[in-house]
Amino acid sequence: MKVDLICSGSKGNCCLIRNQDTQIVIDCGSTKKYLMDHFKLAGAKIKDTNALLITHAHSDHISQIKLFEGLPVYTYCDLDVDHKSIQPFEVFSIGSFTIRVIPVSHDAYHTVGFVIQSGNEKLVYITDTGYISNKIAPYLKGATYYIFESNHDMDCLMKSKRPLFLKQRISSDIGHMNNVDASRWLTSLVSNQTKEVVLAHISSDCNKTELAKQTLIDTCIERNVPVTFRIQAMEQRSWYSFGEN
Repeated sequence: MKVDLICSGSKGNCCLIRNQDTQIVIDCGSTKKYLMDHFKLAGAKIKDTNALLITHAHSDHISQIKLFEGLPVYTYCDLDVDHKSIQPFEVFSIGSFTIRVIPVSHDAYHTVGFVIQSGNEKLVYITDTGYISNKIAPYLKGATYYIFESNHDMDCLMKSKRPLFLKQRISSDIGHMNNVDASRWLTSLVSNQTKEVVLAHISSDCNKTELAKQTLIDTCIERNVPVTFRIQAMEQRSWYSFGEN
């Protein structure tokens, strides 16, 4: 499984996942130029996409959906394009990928994440959620790769100039997960099979990539979880590639 996290955050979200014979994309936010340029850098073409998976209908996740016109779109939310409806916990196949739909908690109608498997490799993709529920945790354990929300540092958020209503929305159960909560969950999910943890959807003004990484490292030490996997924290407009095609 080859993964290119093309962008992650309020400026846009898009993830390209490939193996030998199948190409799927999660979300299609950002600008047309940014996505086109980065698909080219990844050595991929949008027209070769076997399926576009949509997590939810906020604009930073669907703004370039017209680029995928005529291609299969899978979503739990309502969209003004032709699409296949999927349901929480449903399992379906796209080529040689097996995909499980994971319900999460966000202030957008019918938001989901995904667990994607190819052979003996498993990718967990969870962003845009205020918390992780115990009912979904079993499906997230022991993955090879994690792309996992670590949106904000609570101290940075509360000291920011953002209005109170926005601080409350972000830190709520239907907002975004903070560094500490993300790290606590990750230390309970990773295993000796885990190769990569990518901290995603990081706030540009209420967090720092190094702070998010250090919080996870400190939590691993505190909980005696060996850091045998690589940890990467994504700037909003950056591209990170891992795995093998």
